[in-house]
Amino acid sequence: MSNPTVNSDTPSTLPTDYQPPADALADKIILVTGAGDGIGRTAAMTYAAYGATVILLGRTLSKLELVYDAIEAAGHKQPAIYPMNLEGATEKDYRDMCNTLHDEFGRLDGILHNASILGDRTGIRNYAADTWQRVMQINVNAPFMMTQALLPLLEKPEHAAIVFTGSSVGRHGRAYWGAYAASKAATENMMQTLADELEEITTIRVNSINPGATRTAMRAVAYPAENPSELKTPEDHMPLYVYLMGQDSLKITGQCFNAQ
Repeated sequence: MSNPTVNSDTPSTLPTDYQPPADALADKIILVTGAGDGIGRTAAMTYAAYGATVILLGRTLSKLELVYDAIEAAGHKQPAIYPMNLEGATEKDYRDMCNTLHDEFGRLDGILHNASILGDRTGIRNYAADTWQRVMQINVNAPFMMTQALLPLLEKPEHAAIVFTGSSVGRHGRAYWGAYAASKAATENMMQTLADELEEITTIRVNSINPGATRTAMRAVAYPAENPSELKTPEDHMPLYVYLMGQDSLKITGQCFNAQ
């Protein structure tokens, strides 16, 4: 089934006056990786506030439990927790994940691939090979294997969405960003490739978001001298995150979005 598409090499932005309807994600089942902190935590809570059942995936169970409790305390639909260490996860782990989610939910309406790590801020000449491999495993290999395994669940609903997390250094490499820049370049290309493959045979849409300078723990590590109060917060970006999961973006696929 053909899925109308708007493909472009120029990054897109959301109109500044866009406000999602209150039921934008009603009855949707959305998996969020890296849901225990930062943008992932905010996205999970926002998706729940707009009516979704959220599956919280992350490495640290205690952080996921705090998000779970916050969603329940706000009176939203009961979320689910799926602890997983993306660094060590194998193809079998993702197949098992698909089977578990199928038995529990029967389908997936969306995946937000938010989890990633920074790696080292150093030159290629001095970059540690084991750190490079770890960054690639978490930032590229894990989203690839997870998406591949979960595609059967994403094909169940009439419209599903996959959102990857990009970066400006993935679109144009800069000195001392090393594996992170390379991993985000791979992420953007993977998003475009998958969108192109799926648009003629499914209604699954695939896009990416570059959050830009955002007040997160990763940003603080990358720019320790920066004043965080001058940065946008994860909450500032949420209209775009909801838009790409909701019905208003049904004709959008293969797009790189800038959150700011």
